[in-house]
Amino acid sequence: MRLSEVTWTDVRDAEVDVAFLPVGSTEQHGPHAPLGTDALNAVAVAEAAADAYEESSGGPGAGRGEVAVAPPVPVGVAEEHRAFDGTMWVSPETFRAYVREAAESLVSHGVDRVVFVNGHGGNVEALAEVARRFSRDDAHAGYGVAFTWFEAVGDHASDMGHAGPLETALLRATNPDLVREERVEAASAGAADRWGEWVSGVNLAHDSDEFTDNGVVGDPRAGDAERGTELLDRASAALAELSAAVVDRDAA
Repeated sequence: MRLSEVTWTDVRDAEVDVAFLPVGSTEQHGPHAPLGTDALNAVAVAEAAADAYEESSGGPGAGRGEVAVAPPVPVGVAEEHRAFDGTMWVSPETFRAYVREAAESLVSHGVDRVVFVNGHGGNVEALAEVARRFSRDDAHAGYGVAFTWFEAVGDHASDMGHAGPLETALLRATNPDLVREERVEAASAGAADRWGEWVSGVNLAHDSDEFTDNGVVGDPRAGDAERGTELLDRASAALAELSAAVVDRDAA
């Protein structure tokens, strides 16, 4: 159930087990992928996982209820990409407050289990704190956890860069019209091999333009639509499994 597409009476009459709050970013993804990549990928995983969760129990009314997929949060913690045109960002403090309060509004309607479905690496640290504070707040009975899709794809996770094979593959599987295929070769040619400049386990580079000229890390040519479908299947299955555990957990 997509909250942006149903009515308030639909939500009132539904048996909602858990809400997914997709969280992304509006930031550069090289010359070939859109600025909204992280939000688009988070939404794709959230919607596929909602279907998987409901189907695993035979559908609403057959043991488990529905999943409410909230509209995505499209701007995140992304100042590291500030050198690239079109990138937007907010401070971690603003981001944490906004996302937490958005989740709290769901609790007021009885949806007390929330999974923050993340598509942007820069949000990971802030979302972990959001989930902890949301769950510890004695003012409501909400419980939540943060899930980052590219951390839940098995061996593929080692190939995660930026606008590289994983993000490009998932886009090709779910939003192929948004990938500028004629620019993929140039994106690959100008890509960095890894994220950052590391010495003694410390990344010396605070901003991405310090180590990649075109914003890409990793080879987007290695991310075809077939791989994207596998990534979607793996991430959505992991999220559906996590959601069942969140729903069943005694968070008192």
